[in-house]
Amino acid sequence: MASKGAGMSFSRKSYGLTSDTEKSRVTGIVHEKLLNDYLHRVFSSPDHAPTAATSRKPLNFQNLPEHLDQLLQVDSEEEESQGQVEGRLGPSTVVLDHTGGFEGLLLVDDDLLGVIGHSNFGTIRSTTCVYKGKWLYEVLISSQGLMQIGWCTINCRFNQEEGVGDTHNSYAYDGNRVRKWNVTTTNYGKAWAAGDIVSCLIDLDDGTLSFCLNGMSLGTAFENLSRGPGMAYFPAISLSFKESVAFNFGSRPLRYPVAGYRPLQDPPRADLVQAQRLLGYFRAVLSVELDPAEGRLVEKESSEWQLQGQPTVLLTLAHIFHRFAPLLRKVYLVESVLTSFLLGVMEAGTPTQAQAVVRQVLDLLWLFMEDYEVHDCLKQLMMSLLRLYRFSPIVPDLSLQTHYLRLTIAILRHEKSRKFLLSNVLFDVLRSAVFFHIKSPLRVEEAGLQELIPTTWWPHRSGREGKDSKEVQDETAEERLRRRAYERGCQRLKKRIEVVEELQVQILKLLLNNKDDNGGEASRYIFLTKFRKFLQENANGRGNIPLLCPPEYMVCFLHRLISALRYYWDEYKASNPRTSFSEEAYVPPQVFYNGKVDYFDQQRLGGLLSHLRKTLKDELASKANILIDPLELQAATMDDLDEDEEPSPAAAQRPMQALAIGGALPLPRPSWLSSPTLGRANRFLSTAAVSLMTPRRPLSTSEKVKVRTLSAEQRTREDSN
Repeated sequence: MASKGAGMSFSRKSYGLTSDTEKSRVTGIVHEKLLNDYLHRVFSSPDHAPTAATSRKPLNFQNLPEHLDQLLQVDSEEEESQGQVEGRLGPSTVVLDHTGGFEGLLLVDDDLLGVIGHSNFGTIRSTTCVYKGKWLYEVLISSQGLMQIGWCTINCRFNQEEGVGDTHNSYAYDGNRVRKWNVTTTNYGKAWAAGDIVSCLIDLDDGTLSFCLNGMSLGTAFENLSRGPGMAYFPAISLSFKESVAFNFGSRPLRYPVAGYRPLQDPPRADLVQAQRLLGYFRAVLSVELDPAEGRLVEKESSEWQLQGQPTVLLTLAHIFHRFAPLLRKVYLVESVLTSFLLGVMEAGTPTQAQAVVRQVLDLLWLFMEDYEVHDCLKQLMMSLLRLYRFSPIVPDLSLQTHYLRLTIAILRHEKSRKFLLSNVLFDVLRSAVFFHIKSPLRVEEAGLQELIPTTWWPHRSGREGKDSKEVQDETAEERLRRRAYERGCQRLKKRIEVVEELQVQILKLLLNNKDDNGGEASRYIFLTKFRKFLQENANGRGNIPLLCPPEYMVCFLHRLISALRYYWDEYKASNPRTSFSEEAYVPPQVFYNGKVDYFDQQRLGGLLSHLRKTLKDELASKANILIDPLELQAATMDDLDEDEEPSPAAAQRPMQALAIGGALPLPRPSWLSSPTLGRANRFLSTAAVSLMTPRRPLSTSEKVKVRTLSAEQRTREDSN
């Protein structure tokens, strides 16, 4: 019976959790004794107390819902209301007070936890205050500029010049200037950097206030805080223009909890207990296998589990996900339970086994959960991974960043999940370019760089006046040892960075997959559609400000994208030998001069095109190999250029091996290398084209090309395939 059921295909609608008395006779369900043993093995009691086989209640799919309800009951202490707690005043869900608790112009995220300064020195506080006990909250530093983070009372008055810490009864830590503030200021703590996490702790029993940076205590900052009737402290921040942070009052698990201190917002204890128990039941399904032929259970490693379509297993999973699905929509539970579970899967077994388990878990999510539930779950899962990657401390081997990227790759390998994330999350909700940036360490000792590169070395000697000395001096034995030690350290660091870069390129290779259309849109088409909009918004700065990409992220993102495009280019060449190698490609400089590039109303650096052509005529001819037609110098505006001008003889004689991305290619090329794919991207942001701007060899006189108008390529579906 089981072997027959194992080959059946089960649609989601096949699973009804209410069953009649004939359920046990359904084809594929194992016999009564084995089913009873299996369900007792999977749904053991929370305390794991051993139960005699003769005394335990027989289990089947008729009484399993009642048994599950009993197992998921939580203690009254865990069910206590999340409302008023002694020592805290305000809503149980703590957010930033965007209605009245602010000064200046600020941009607050939709979740009311992220804030961007949009004036000289804006200030905002939370909706909840504390007057007794020990409390903490965390601030995720997105930019390392001028900010003062801490606590204030409701009577504090701020303006565009005075913020948190500049008035009585307000206290702040400033990691930009490495100081603490309470009317006066003194040195305190360490410098922070983008990607750090600041923990703000207040002890109203002893009247002290302290801070931590990435979990490391910076010591007591203030003592003898004012306490008593009418004195309560709000989390608060003052930040200058374009500085940004995100608060975690407890809506997500604290990255660095401190013993004895309580987050301002209580975790969903009852839901958390239920989610952890349901995850335990799910783990049990992965670690036990039915053997109907022998009538026994077989223990196995969860990394070896395979979804074989056995009705008994599928019905068991249906009961689990019936209760698990609503919980997996909540931010706290996704990060605390699901993300932790998947990260554990990636650590167990081989990479191939781990990716197989993640793929099957995602299959089960799509099978047993409603679409809107899966969408919320995947969105929260990717947001959790992005935060973990961005705000992880730098360690010498970059193991934390590598770990999070590998799980991201495993999720994106799942086709249905990848297409949903591309269409709705990666560019619309997240600043996904963060995945392609490697955070630079600000504190050398914490990043372990002193052990990795124990010595420094300079390749040039400098004279007394600071200029390089022209005299070549022999290298001493000591200098030789320093140089070799320095070079070895740099090579070790380079190899570790290359591991992370390769994982980042793998992500883009998945997003550029063109073979998964399956009657719909391929991942590459969805990516290019979103990527064009992403470039437009970042080129003119008119997009959603919280999602705009900082320059350092953009350069890394486009560098990885070019690497992925080179991979697909060379893959195409393997089957089309007449096509040139990607190494021979470059962006012709004329696309930045011919006046037909849409810069989205951005002002051109250096002046109008006519002025640039007149003043830079000689430089263009000598350095960029571009000859300026005297007739084009008469064009008063860029619109006067002749779009139908024929190529010059010099251009026609250009060697067949010289490729120009964005222009006409003389040799066959992949259709995906048309302008919307790479050429137009490089036109929008010339930064991305730096590595491709210069040809691999100098051009001869006969190869110099004339500046002419490139016909605008039309965006079509075929361009993206």
